[in-house]
Amino acid sequence: MMGAILALAPIVFGLLAISAMFSAAETSLTGASRARMHQLEREGDRAAKRVNKLTSDQETMIGAVLLGNNLINILASALTTEVLTAAIPGPWGVAAATAIMTVLVLVFAEVLPKTLAILRSDDVARFLSGPTLLVVRLFGPVIYTIQFIVRRTLRLFGVKLDMEVDVLAAHEEIRGAVEYHHSEGLVEERDRRMLGGVLDLSDMDVAQVMVHRMSIDMLDADLPPREFVTAALESDHTRMPLYRGDPENIIGVFHAKDLLHALAEADGSVDGLDIEKIIREPWFIPETTNLKDQLNAFLKRQTHFALVVDEYGALQGLVTLEDILEEIVGEIEDEHDTSLPGVRKQPDGSVSVDGSVAIRDLNRAMDWDLPDDQAVTVAGLVIHEAQAIPKIGQTFIFHRHRFQVVKRVRNQITALRISAPLENPNASD
Repeated sequence: MMGAILALAPIVFGLLAISAMFSAAETSLTGASRARMHQLEREGDRAAKRVNKLTSDQETMIGAVLLGNNLINILASALTTEVLTAAIPGPWGVAAATAIMTVLVLVFAEVLPKTLAILRSDDVARFLSGPTLLVVRLFGPVIYTIQFIVRRTLRLFGVKLDMEVDVLAAHEEIRGAVEYHHSEGLVEERDRRMLGGVLDLSDMDVAQVMVHRMSIDMLDADLPPREFVTAALESDHTRMPLYRGDPENIIGVFHAKDLLHALAEADGSVDGLDIEKIIREPWFIPETTNLKDQLNAFLKRQTHFALVVDEYGALQGLVTLEDILEEIVGEIEDEHDTSLPGVRKQPDGSVSVDGSVAIRDLNRAMDWDLPDDQAVTVAGLVIHEAQAIPKIGQTFIFHRHRFQVVKRVRNQITALRISAPLENPNASD
């Protein structure tokens, strides 16, 4: 009898080794980094290519691995039970076989390989991708039958399974990873905002980042050449809309480089400048265009300037490539820029803000978190929260800040004073 047990031992441990391989494959393939596997595949790694092929149909892969694992574990348990019941007749032999196999399977075929697979998911997945792919091909027809039975059974209980993938899942996974690593101190705040800005582009439209029409610097195309050049030089911008008669009547776009070329061709004679020759065709876009599409359009057209109109064709503002890039990298300043026009910090910690300042710009400048889902500008936020057009001197407290209306022109709030975040904000005054 002892000979039978000794002969059985290597067989059982061999089966447990195969079972451990199945367990490690299941854990590592489901936990491997998809981004790293795709990058390795692009670099020519054949093992990574097999991993990507397996994870592309994860349901079949897991089903095949579980089927193989269960077959091996049941076979090892059956062989052990048969030998031990011959040595220990009756139920005690079955109990002994159950106890021994439970410990062996739990330790060596489950906990140990899965722990290793969790610690080195990518490496284990690549190492076991070949055997696993062979198992999937071997058990494929059986797995498809099992999947059919499972789906039909679940459908009886009103559960329908489909293969559609949530397109937002990848974005949320990346965002969650960034937030986690930021909380662990592995991602700096600036990098966190940049990565978040990239993910936010498809959720924002140009109306949220555009320069409002009230703040646009325009040039009158009918100005005499000398006055036109003087007005162009006084502006901080290299591109500006040109209008004729009415500022709403945009006829083109001016570029400072075109002006320099025209002056060079005229031998520096300003009075002989032909304004019509330096007018570029304007590009109008709807205010509902999302930033991701607009960024792609800028790159495709190789232009950095677009005018934003509403559904009636009325001018609402303008957006540039820089405006979109600033949503990713933060404020881009040059020698002609101020830190943030319309925002002036006060000695008491409060901030004087023009009503036309964008909420997102103010949040970035002051590291605040005022909501911008219901309004684009600071004045719009106050009007939205007050549900009325406030009077000069009125004060409101919301979103942990005190807002005081300082100046108003007709129905437009043009200046406010905003306090630093309050520790215990009270109801509005």
